[in-house]
Amino acid sequence: MKSSKYSCNTRAETLEWITSIIDFIQPYSFLINARVVNFFMGKQWEAVDEEWMSCLKDEKPENILLIPSGGVQDHWPASLQDFIHTLRSLSFPREQADLQAVLADVGMVPLSTVLSQGMNLKKKHEVEVLSAVVSSVVNSVGAPTVVDVGSGQGYLAQVLSFQYKHSVVAIDSSSHHGKVTDARAARIRKHFAAQMRKSGSGNKCPDVPMTITCRVLSTEMLKALTDVPLEKNDLDSNEGPRKSQSPNDANRSCSLVLAGLHACGDLPVTMLRTFMECEEVKAVVSIGCCYNLLSEKSSENSCSKCGFPMSAGLKFLNFSLGKNARDLACQSAERWSSLGEDAGLQNFELHSFRAAFQMVLSQHYPEVLATSPSIGRQGKAFRRQQQRKALETPATVDNTRKDTDDKNSMRQTSSNSCSSFEKFCLSAFSRLNLEHPQDLDLNATWNEADAFTELIGPYWSIRAAFGPVLETLILLDRLMFLQEQGDSIKVMMLPIFDPNISPRNVAIIARRL
Repeated sequence: MKSSKYSCNTRAETLEWITSIIDFIQPYSFLINARVVNFFMGKQWEAVDEEWMSCLKDEKPENILLIPSGGVQDHWPASLQDFIHTLRSLSFPREQADLQAVLADVGMVPLSTVLSQGMNLKKKHEVEVLSAVVSSVVNSVGAPTVVDVGSGQGYLAQVLSFQYKHSVVAIDSSSHHGKVTDARAARIRKHFAAQMRKSGSGNKCPDVPMTITCRVLSTEMLKALTDVPLEKNDLDSNEGPRKSQSPNDANRSCSLVLAGLHACGDLPVTMLRTFMECEEVKAVVSIGCCYNLLSEKSSENSCSKCGFPMSAGLKFLNFSLGKNARDLACQSAERWSSLGEDAGLQNFELHSFRAAFQMVLSQHYPEVLATSPSIGRQGKAFRRQQQRKALETPATVDNTRKDTDDKNSMRQTSSNSCSSFEKFCLSAFSRLNLEHPQDLDLNATWNEADAFTELIGPYWSIRAAFGPVLETLILLDRLMFLQEQGDSIKVMMLPIFDPNISPRNVAIIARRL
């Protein structure tokens, strides 16, 4: 568990890594905490090194997109190269680990067509790998039951049950997900039963995963799973498990392994705390996501059970992230680097549109602006419209594109951009239920912003480069929380997925010795 410069095999090493991250990022809090929607209004580019921005505004888009993943060019200022290299060295490595070399008896089995039905490529890869990892951990600790926490539609639970023959409980806060999981599991079991009859096998068909709907997935609820034998619908949706009435079940407990595939927000934290507080939980395999939903201790929120920070070491440092930093931790360097020039330019243009629309709100709807309005998935919807339009219009550009400034331009022609900006604003007004102001001059607003649109791509990419480091800090905090519990816990942090397929690929794996 190390980067090119740092390790986290012990609590002391992890604390050193955490301290180095904090020392480096604190002077850049203005950049981390910036809201890019205020890019034009706040002239945010002026806070960044002028030499950096002057160099990057004329850079090829494909090179700009490599900044979050540590890509630099020789002609860039040395200070910029050092900045990017340092961020990269502070980030936990994401290259997929050789699982056979790290975990005992891990055997990757390709998913059958029946088990993978409904999964996209990303989900199939994640379930295929994680189910093998969880099965290996289950076998190593000898726990009879796996609890899939935040199970969604039950993909992981069903593979663990039907392919690896484990007893599985699938818990989710959505009753709809529970019904979908049950229906899908029934179809899979029917297929397995038919195959066994056809082959004449006397083997017992694997049981379907037990599904439980619980509105609040708390430590207390997960701990309660170990106190009683579990039967279908033994859990009340709000209060947790109900006690069995059978006297023969008295004093009976169940050993568990907790598993979570991209459990959102505080859920991975809940899993780790449950693991530490409940001896019947023998191991945990947790892959988090949605750090923007993570609760955080602050002057307004002093809850001891907040999602960040978890470790005593980081609490002692009295460091906080803040909402914008947690949002930034969700950025994926791999996805940025794989976008391609056209998609990258579209993303930068959409950021320009949203920041220019902020100027419109400031002028015509200041009371709305004060509420920090969100226009939802406006950007993605608009980008899909643009892509469809491009597909419907045959390209007329000569295959031997001339190597001029046009090739490296970060903008469309002014007239095309202005037209697209107007459409963006009209759609945004509609989403916010606002009337179109009579004196609105979108052309003037865009002309005011257009002179600086070439800077928003470099600015966004430099800021996005903090994403992997901030995610590393969150993960190291969770790791150190477990390391602080003493020698009875063995814990590792392992990138188990291909980051180009699934960027949130780091699993925290802990087990009792």
